Amino acid sequence: MKTIEELLAEGVDGKRVFVRADLNVPLADGVISDDGRIRAVLPTVEALAKAGAKVIVASHLGRPKGAPDPQFSLLPAAERLGELLGKPVAFAQDTVGPAAHDAVDGLEPGQVAVIENLRFNAGETSKDDTERGEFADRLAALADVYVGDGFGAVHRKHASVYDLAKKLPHYAGYLIATEVGVLKKLTDDVQRPYVVALGGAKVSDKLAVIDQLLGKADRLLIGGGMVFTFLKAKGYEIGTSLVQEDQIPAVSEYLERAEKNGVEIVLPVDVVVAPAFPDLKTKAPSDATTVAADAMPAGQMGLDIGPESGTLYASKLADAQTVFWNGPMGVFEHPDYAEGTKAVAQALIDSPGFTVVGGGDSAAAVRTLGFDEKAFGHISTGGGASLEYLEGKTLPGLAALED
Repeated sequence: MKTIEELLAEGVDGKRVFVRADLNVPLADGVISDDGRIRAVLPTVEALAKAGAKVIVASHLGRPKGAPDPQFSLLPAAERLGELLGKPVAFAQDTVGPAAHDAVDGLEPGQVAVIENLRFNAGETSKDDTERGEFADRLAALADVYVGDGFGAVHRKHASVYDLAKKLPHYAGYLIATEVGVLKKLTDDVQRPYVVALGGAKVSDKLAVIDQLLGKADRLLIGGGMVFTFLKAKGYEIGTSLVQEDQIPAVSEYLERAEKNGVEIVLPVDVVVAPAFPDLKTKAPSDATTVAADAMPAGQMGLDIGPESGTLYASKLADAQTVFWNGPMGVFEHPDYAEGTKAVAQALIDSPGFTVVGGGDSAAAVRTLGFDEKAFGHISTGGGASLEYLEGKTLPGLAALED
């Protein structure tokens, strides 16, 4: 995989460089609540612009259905990118049409343009190779060189991620090079004890990675909504908590296999419950109580791991030399159910080892709860991509960058 350093050494002055970024930021009424992914691509964009490239930044945002949809416009992300760069950024109101060509044709060396949401064109996400390839051809007409730097999308076989890289000289940006280097530390040269904390809503989203980790990790700490399928598999009452009944057999098998393999699966000893899901808009105080994990009332819903569990999980992370965390421990967006996630985040900070926050809601929790991002070894920009890499899957966007 060639990197941007090699591209810069070859020279980019006056060349049109297409940067596939990940600007898929949380957006509500045109306001960005977390610009982490925009900041993550800055080193690549700044280096190319400084070297005299005409930089074309492209990304998806949200899930429009293959046609323009104003609520998913990349304009707010383009404006934020300009603020962070400290200079104007041109914005094209289409992806491969006249506006995109005009924006690119108007660039001087060192200038930057952002084209509209790639998913406004059905060819971006099409499962038909021909349709996807045709859209990639139209994107390729905008540029001379391709730089892949949207790590959060590399697990997708999309036109701008996979097909376009094969049509132009291609290089990995700084972000992708960093992300791949970090993930290799979690797979190829692991320092032990290796502890993985997994949370989030659905256990089905994590089954494949748990399957792999049972042969690699020393401890798995389970929290979030997915933990109640584990507790149900152990025969516990879980009240009205989130559960995936169809996954109980798989979870039971994993619990048995972990014991045979000497892998410790740590489940909460207490949970924070309430009669109903909290109001995340007003964040009004809810009727939260803490109960033992094996004594949940039938009419209550589990929404966070309890304080004793937070202390337990921190103790299991205290001697870790390698830590990977993906998924919050509870409904961290509400203050009544954020303490479990805070405890795990703080334990990562206190850990002497190499700590990786696996993107998605975990990264959002770190920022929302006010932790210093620099206190962690690495905060990934791609939750799904990180998990699929750890599962041992081939990621199309990385495979396309390899020669």
